[in-house]
Amino acid sequence: MQKIIQLAQKLINIPSLSPNDAGCQKLIIKKLKKLKFNIELMPFKNTTNLWASRGTGTTLTFAGHTDIVPPGNIDDWTFPPFEGTINNNVLYGRGATDMKGSLAAMIIAAESFITQHPNHQGKLSFLITSDEEGEAIYGTKKIIETLINRHEKIDYCLLGEPSSCNQLGDTIKNGRRGSLTAKITIHGIQGHVAYPNLAKNPIHIAITQGLNTLINTIWDHGNNIFPATTMQISSIRSGIHSNIIPSQIDIECNFRFNNISTPHKIQDKVNNIMKKHNLTYNINWYLMATPYFSHPGKLMHATIKSIEHFQKIKPKLDTSGGTSDGRFIKKIGAEIIELGTINQTMHKINECVNTIDLKTLSKIYKNIIERVLLS
Repeated sequence: MQKIIQLAQKLINIPSLSPNDAGCQKLIIKKLKKLKFNIELMPFKNTTNLWASRGTGTTLTFAGHTDIVPPGNIDDWTFPPFEGTINNNVLYGRGATDMKGSLAAMIIAAESFITQHPNHQGKLSFLITSDEEGEAIYGTKKIIETLINRHEKIDYCLLGEPSSCNQLGDTIKNGRRGSLTAKITIHGIQGHVAYPNLAKNPIHIAITQGLNTLINTIWDHGNNIFPATTMQISSIRSGIHSNIIPSQIDIECNFRFNNISTPHKIQDKVNNIMKKHNLTYNINWYLMATPYFSHPGKLMHATIKSIEHFQKIKPKLDTSGGTSDGRFIKKIGAEIIELGTINQTMHKINECVNTIDLKTLSKIYKNIIERVLLS
């Protein structure tokens, strides 16, 4: 099981800032070739993609990404972000939990399974991209489009995103909410701060009227599949000088929405709020992701049983959190489960993962393969 840690360290050593794979997939391909996987590179624009498979029949796919977010101020890290330092059974580095650790666990799980079952039934495959943390335009989306056009199928997909919250395996995901961004400009009249009667301050208007209503609006109450839709203001910009009342205020907010509040419904509500307060405004909308939900099936049953076997806990099913590439994979008709490491340090300074968790995760992954392909 030391192989998992060594592979995770090698991947962490590579500063694969999205969408630059920087050689991570070459390491992975080298491992998969030894296991007699058929390797297909699917580069699109500046994105490196990999589709690897072996066997025929019912298909179980491991999906993940090699790209990472920037480390931030390196001086703030206790251990350098690209050295893969281990301290007290904890592996530190950018991508340790999101998601190079999971990738290593997947690959070693496949290696162990194939060594034990060299003539296994079914098809085992890997779908890996370097464009998940960025725009996600030329990554998994393009791979799935290619597979659909070739009439290939994925029956089951294990996505290695860091799903666990406090204990490995305590949470798995079978869906995600969508993401909708609004860039709102509220217009006023520019003037001298000493003569407010001759101007119209868009900041005052926005805060006391439009924004206050937006913040306090209940978009929906959620349902038995998804939590409620939420709205968060992420940016407010205005002003060019301390003694000038600005002519406009620019506000950026993001909606994480379920299958109750569609983008169209959200847009209508926001427009009605602006009109109710007689604001002069314009909005640009950006649909970043639509919600997806995967109905429970054989893969979910196998995942729950495997977690119960190794962790002695029953995982919670969850659809909250950020978006994932599951939204693209769902289009090929696969049952999807997201299962990975503890997510508490992802994208943070001192991102890390417990090495014992990585070894256990690999055992869980292997057990899931056996339950899905051999039963």
